[in-house]
Amino acid sequence: MLTIENLYVRYGQIEVLHGVSLDVGESEIVAVLGANGAGKSTLIKTIIGWARPAKGECRLNGEVINALPAWERVKRGLAIVPESGRLFRELSVEDNLRLGAYLREEQETKKQMEVVFNLFPILAERRKQIAKTLSGGEQQMLAIGRAMMSNPRLLLIDEVSMGLMPILVKRVFQVIQELPQHQVSVLLVEQNAFEALKIVHRAYVLENGHIVLEGKAQELADNPLVKAAYLGG
Repeated sequence: MLTIENLYVRYGQIEVLHGVSLDVGESEIVAVLGANGAGKSTLIKTIIGWARPAKGECRLNGEVINALPAWERVKRGLAIVPESGRLFRELSVEDNLRLGAYLREEQETKKQMEVVFNLFPILAERRKQIAKTLSGGEQQMLAIGRAMMSNPRLLLIDEVSMGLMPILVKRVFQVIQELPQHQVSVLLVEQNAFEALKIVHRAYVLENGHIVLEGKAQELADNPLVKAAYLGG
């Protein structure tokens, strides 16, 4: 579904990503793990179209999307849950969800809202509540729900666990694990390797803009370097 090949990204004269290559298949959950500053968010921003590569290709279902604006990528099945969610804090839960479906017809919007409410029943209960009054975990659920409203084929999720209590991290990760049942693939960028490796199929480790390790989730969970750097072992 998604293929990233030999990707280089610069901010001015500073090169942040150095020849990154990865892929995500149909109904697959893939993680990119790494410490703060490794280049994870830059990777996500480049895939969605908020940053442009200096070299390399991003392909979605075989189509090179390097030159496409973000909204065209959304039309082709990409969606993003940005770091910290970036909700419309003064709007209601329902209005935030509707804004996620701005490229969809009304009938499709209603159908997709039911999908989101089935994933997150608490959002159905709070549909008229103002977003900023939700708990941190509920706001993160709303951010995922808003991205799901575009009926994506591939969901990009940037640091979903940041700032959440452990019990809420587990709940959010449980929902992410269910997304392939809705024919949604996931690329999860995450510092919390311990929880991420429980739910993903494969993972890549990004350090200083380079992919230094890749493999199946269990292989990386058992890798002594990963244990030492990310799992506290």
